[in-house]
Amino acid sequence: MSTPYHTYVSALAQLVHDGKGFQLGGFPMPAHPPLAADAPRVLIFSPHPDDECIIGGLPLRLQREAGYRVVNVAVTQGSNKARQQGRWDELAKACEYLGFDLVQTIPGGLEKINAKARAGDPAHWAGCVEVIANILAEHQPRVVCFPHETDWNSSHIGTYHLVMDALGRMPADFTCHVAETEFWGAMATPNLMVESSVQDLADMMAALSFHVGEVQRNPYHLLVPAWMQDNVRRGGEVVGGQGGAAPDFLFATIYRLRQWKGGALQYTYDGGRILAAGTSPATLLA
Repeated sequence: MSTPYHTYVSALAQLVHDGKGFQLGGFPMPAHPPLAADAPRVLIFSPHPDDECIIGGLPLRLQREAGYRVVNVAVTQGSNKARQQGRWDELAKACEYLGFDLVQTIPGGLEKINAKARAGDPAHWAGCVEVIANILAEHQPRVVCFPHETDWNSSHIGTYHLVMDALGRMPADFTCHVAETEFWGAMATPNLMVESSVQDLADMMAALSFHVGEVQRNPYHLLVPAWMQDNVRRGGEVVGGQGGAAPDFLFATIYRLRQWKGGALQYTYDGGRILAAGTSPATLLA
């Protein structure tokens, strides 16, 4: 027996099948509007090259709609030393495609960014924290993005502790907004869902395809739309409120937005917020 749902699922399966034959990277670099010299900055602390494209919905909107400069900080370049230079080269192209600046922590990226190293190798960890603290001091970001504390992957969890420890070393008057991200593990208490337009999502997928060595191994770039659709399903309840009306859009990323102020994270609003297309993301940071 065939129903419209069989046609729907078959079409989705065919799209993913066809997508496996799409070009990976190599697209012409788009022109990006110039940013003001004093444009406020968003720092994305990416545990691995490719995270900037996956969780970058809010930073991309801040760039395109509010004139923010987005700077991706490559915390690591992966654990495979033979691939670290290749991953850096791919990352540079992905960031160029989106108009993101790119900062390297140290040549080859930081190593052993995980909770085990934090607990068992304090000298190594302190050196890594100093690197991140110096980047924060240099860029004075308005917003920082990094994974939440239970994002499953050891490097994602390690990056959370790394950036939090670095924030703890900043001067008492240092303030910024903190947007915690999720990919491998869902946050228990998110408070922000940000819609991505078809154009933004397509650009993020195209940028992600520049990570050729990774998506050849596993074409996860083709599944980002499905992940974002599931974010809308879940975010409508966990951000919008249990039993609330479903948002009238298709693609979104979930965050937990707070502010670092007075040496601690503080909530700036009660409940959850849903940022649909057409509302400036700058309103989140007022």
